[in-house]
Amino acid sequence: MGKKIMAYLIVFAMLAGSFPSFAQAGSNPPVDEDAERQQLLERMETLTGVPWAYLAAVDQYERNIQRVRKDLNKRKGLIAIAVPSDKWCGSINPDQQDVIPESIRFFGGIGMDGNGDGKADPKDPLDVLYSITRFLRERGLSRNDIRIGLWDYYQHPVTVDLITHLAKIYETFDTIKLDKHAFPIPLRYNYTYHNTWGDRRGFGGLRIHEGTDIFADYGTPVLSTSYGYVELKGWNRFGGWRLGIRDGKNNYHYFAHLASYRKGLKKGDIVKPGDVLGYVGSSGYGSPGTSGKFPPHLHYGIYKFNGRTTFSFDPYPYLKAWERKAYKKLREERKKKRASQRKKTR
Repeated sequence: MGKKIMAYLIVFAMLAGSFPSFAQAGSNPPVDEDAERQQLLERMETLTGVPWAYLAAVDQYERNIQRVRKDLNKRKGLIAIAVPSDKWCGSINPDQQDVIPESIRFFGGIGMDGNGDGKADPKDPLDVLYSITRFLRERGLSRNDIRIGLWDYYQHPVTVDLITHLAKIYETFDTIKLDKHAFPIPLRYNYTYHNTWGDRRGFGGLRIHEGTDIFADYGTPVLSTSYGYVELKGWNRFGGWRLGIRDGKNNYHYFAHLASYRKGLKKGDIVKPGDVLGYVGSSGYGSPGTSGKFPPHLHYGIYKFNGRTTFSFDPYPYLKAWERKAYKKLREERKKKRASQRKKTR
């Protein structure tokens, strides 16, 4: 075994000892699993040169599709990446349960021994992380090289885009802990909404309404509901001027019928909860610039990608939860302000 490979194994053995959640199946999860995961991936970057944000994005992508696919097992622990047996062992390997590194390599599989125990075990998180990292590293370390590696592994353009977009979010905020959300309309503005997901729509042919309509005055600011990557911006004859933003949990947030966008906002930008994206309007149902065919409102939808196709789901419960949290935060801020004013008058 070469010195370079042995160095990898020694470091991985050290990592395994530092992260008991890896070594002990069924053990209690760490207090802050996100922090431990990021620490592990950052060490991997130091060791291999593969940016931790891309490794985190691959892991999060796998978690996302496992949550929405009944045919996939949900892997627990710090690393959720699941490598199919034909990729791990080699598609022509007669033993699709092979854990012998030498025979796996002979048959063109990517499985490798990452913890130095002599086995390439697809159920061992260190072996999996080591194997995926080496697979990507072999293609190169530039952004384009990593995209090529992701394409070679997943063979799906949407998957490659989602992972690279998610990596950019992680790079921007330097953390994988990005779970905050915001209600899309500032509470100080007048607005009203109810659950309209699944209602019938007739423009352009009979179809269902894939979102919730939030009615508000022209020019009311529209806020980002999440941390995310602006994947889409422009005109659609159904949605008018609209935006599509992908968050870290594979939710695609769709904002439609805008009057205009925030100045300078462009495709590829990274946003955070509460950022102004644009302004409420009534655009759509015609050629670019068509407006006024319905009252001004924000059409808000959420979609997911399951590794094969994209589907919509009801955003109304999420909107209600984010609205409640926003009002709770507002009450707490007002309470603190009143308490501060009372202290000043004493």
